[in-house]
Amino acid sequence: MKTTQEPHFSFKELKVWQKAVAFATKVIRAIDGFETPRKHYRLLEQLEAACTSVAMNIAEGKGRQTTKEFIQYLFIARGSLFEVITLLIILQNLDWVTPAQVNDFQTDAEEITKMLNALIKAMRKDSC
Repeated sequence: MKTTQEPHFSFKELKVWQKAVAFATKVIRAIDGFETPRKHYRLLEQLEAACTSVAMNIAEGKGRQTTKEFIQYLFIARGSLFEVITLLIILQNLDWVTPAQVNDFQTDAEEITKMLNALIKAMRKDSC
């Protein structure tokens, strides 16, 4: 009987991916149940897409063939973090989230950004 081996999803071992998943979960929980005017619903959809994009790009990059491709996806993940913070600031300006919430999310995003930067630096060093 032939058995198929489960793929090894090594991205799950990356601390930065784990933090990014926790960050996305935290953001989505914070906005879950917002009573948003229909005309502004797209802002929340964009926020959900951006915060989940961080972990998804780390995972997708890890699954690519080359280090160069992985690094490019890490840069995309970092850009998504900046997008999340921008959207949260807009929501703060609309009085949908508090400055304290934005500061908390920004602290998390800064930690993830530092982790991404360190990983990018290490990957570049290893590829030379």
